[in-house]
Amino acid sequence: MKIFPVNIIADIDAYTIENEPILSINLMERAVRKMFEYIIENFSKQESFFVFAGPGNNGGDALALARLLLLKGKEVTVVMLKSKDLSNDTKINRERLNFLEHAVVVSLDKGHPMPQIDKNAIIIDGLYGAGLNRPLKGEALDVVKLINSLKNYTISIDMPSGLMGESNELNDKEGIVEADLTLTFEFPKLAFLLPENRKYVKKWDVLPIGLHQEKIKSTETNWSYTTMDDVKKLVLKRDRFSYKNELGHALLIAGSYEMMGAALLASKACMRSGVGLLTTHVPSGKEDLIFTTLPEALVSIDRSSLMFTEIENLEKYNAIGIGPGMGLKTNAQRAFANFIDVNSKPLVIDADALNILAKNPDLVSKLKEDTILTPHEGEFKRLVGGWKNDIEKLDLGIEFAKKYKVVLVLKGQNSVIISASGKCYFNSSGNAGMATAGCGDALTGVILALLAQGYNSLDAAIVGVYVHGLAGDYAAEKYGKISMLTSDLIENIGNAFEKLQ
Repeated sequence: MKIFPVNIIADIDAYTIENEPILSINLMERAVRKMFEYIIENFSKQESFFVFAGPGNNGGDALALARLLLLKGKEVTVVMLKSKDLSNDTKINRERLNFLEHAVVVSLDKGHPMPQIDKNAIIIDGLYGAGLNRPLKGEALDVVKLINSLKNYTISIDMPSGLMGESNELNDKEGIVEADLTLTFEFPKLAFLLPENRKYVKKWDVLPIGLHQEKIKSTETNWSYTTMDDVKKLVLKRDRFSYKNELGHALLIAGSYEMMGAALLASKACMRSGVGLLTTHVPSGKEDLIFTTLPEALVSIDRSSLMFTEIENLEKYNAIGIGPGMGLKTNAQRAFANFIDVNSKPLVIDADALNILAKNPDLVSKLKEDTILTPHEGEFKRLVGGWKNDIEKLDLGIEFAKKYKVVLVLKGQNSVIISASGKCYFNSSGNAGMATAGCGDALTGVILALLAQGYNSLDAAIVGVYVHGLAGDYAAEKYGKISMLTSDLIENIGNAFEKLQ
């Protein structure tokens, strides 16, 4: 699913109106009917609605929705910021309300007092939409503050009023509606996927409204939202005559004297993700943990009992993962640098290996093209320094991926995979229960397995992150977001792949 800047969405709207062809008021009606059907289906017992409408087309959507709710027999009160200088479509929908004698419309610019808002009413926010490019002020700001002060469930139309589609660095955070649900049209907005906006976009859903599909296909964008249908197209089908040597031999370099759990979790996740063979390289004396916990894996034993210090010939492996639980001791850093010098295999780098890169930035330029890096926020800060906001963080990620020609996985809610060309793929699976120890190690194992099976680096990252998140969703469904463990996620990797097959 493509994600466009809001100005491009406006162009697609205009193209649809001209080339479908369809009148803009009828396109608005089509969009609002989708929203009305969603509300009736999901809030069937709700009888009372309080609709706020602005002067632009977002207000026109709100007025049209109010009319449909009234015709459905719902109790609706409409509050308008302005009664003059309305957009053409908003003016038409305001006039249509006049034909409903039981419509209650309050115009604040006429001095009407704000009516009492029933605590059980759902608030519909249709003040301002995606085209907003400056902070709200005056009466609009006051109304937003009022909405946010109430405990009513709030549904925003297309965008929470006051929120800008991309950067909100210069915005007034008090002037943004804190929506419980945002019903957006055709595409998600970039702002929905940035953690700094979680307060304003608690939940969102996309409503298809029939914008011109050829125009959408032909319009380029560097952002997309990866859905299950997208991932299904990337998943390789297993031939019924396949045998283990055809399904890849992965090498995982992980673990140290103090941190063997990471190696175990990553190894098990790798084996659960369909790799033919896995060899896990561990410190001497720790091999029994692999033998007893995961007898399906092979073991490569380091001469050191404390850390990674050396590795055998790499030729027999199809892909390599390195970092989980590896530690930061001097000998491990030296061994990692030597490994980078000689490795020519597809590679995924995580955890302590990322921290070693941060300590030795000259190593980054030595990485093989399309190497996958999977930093969480702290690890990425160590690699690139800090940032002021999530847009700047995303820009730093794009700059890093393009400069070093790597695939970057910025982990978190809606993890974003950034290609070596700078394209961004936001993940749609996963949940807050995955904020638990070892979850990143499991992701390394999943991506490593896919690399070894022959996926290219970008597809391995996209599929791996989605599968990892979907397995987390299955685990949360069974154990709850508070109680789920990374081990629970790993046990559901098979369910995730079966869903995609």
